[in-house]
Amino acid sequence: MKKVIVLLAIMISTLGAFANEERISQKVLDAFKTEFAAAKDVSWTVAADFFKAEFLFNNQHVTAFYNTDGELLGITRNITSLELPMSLQTALKKSYADYWISDLFEVTKSDSTGYYITLESADTVVVLKSGDNEWNVFKKVKKA
Repeated sequence: MKKVIVLLAIMISTLGAFANEERISQKVLDAFKTEFAAAKDVSWTVAADFFKAEFLFNNQHVTAFYNTDGELLGITRNITSLELPMSLQTALKKSYADYWISDLFEVTKSDSTGYYITLESADTVVVLKSGDNEWNVFKKVKKA
């Protein structure tokens, strides 16, 4: 699960330019239409070895990642802190009470779900990722 989350985070940060549907392989389009038939406002991004679809699904902004063979790599969606599992909510309140949340998203793969959260204080930005129902520091940076 950790490899998938890291891979998706890297994909998100290294995306190529936006493209139109003509550049998306038919395998990927067919897989997307099967999985997300009710999707609206789909926008595609093409990278060297994956495709990213951003869209509205059930009134939520969702991002799906596909490999070149049309296999769904994972799905991300922004969530609120109240949608986190209770153990992760409790750990945040205990260890990061003086921080505020600036970003939070869920990463779902067929067999697992993980979370990334960006927390800020006056002088620090911390990105945490979930693993085995606990938070691990993914990145920590002092503000300039």
